[in-house]
Amino acid sequence: MMQNPVGWFEIYVQEMARARTFYETVLQVKLEQLNSSTPELWKFPQAMTSYGASGALAKMDGVPSGGNSTLVYFSCADCAAALKRAVAAGARTMKERFSIGEYGFIALAFDTEGNLFGLHSMQ
Repeated sequence: MMQNPVGWFEIYVQEMARARTFYETVLQVKLEQLNSSTPELWKFPQAMTSYGASGALAKMDGVPSGGNSTLVYFSCADCAAALKRAVAAGARTMKERFSIGEYGFIALAFDTEGNLFGLHSMQ
């Protein structure tokens, strides 16, 4: 059975309320708290029969945010518009929207917790 290589992701944060507000604003979604004492998890929306993986914001003592080597790309209709929302919500732009050829466009930013993330769209 062929599966996507990524099955789940976690973005570690220090201030959950701030991080939740940031991602809900940028991606225009609502996160849902999962029943977990450690780590504290807030899941991104998920469609089990659709392409791609879901994941969660995670907060756990001893696990810092920022400075990691994992880069998560969020799919969106227009990465330039999503980047504008991100900056308005407290992000710092790393790289404005740019073409990746036939694969669309991406933009890169640092979230309110210092994590680098990507935005991908076909326009």
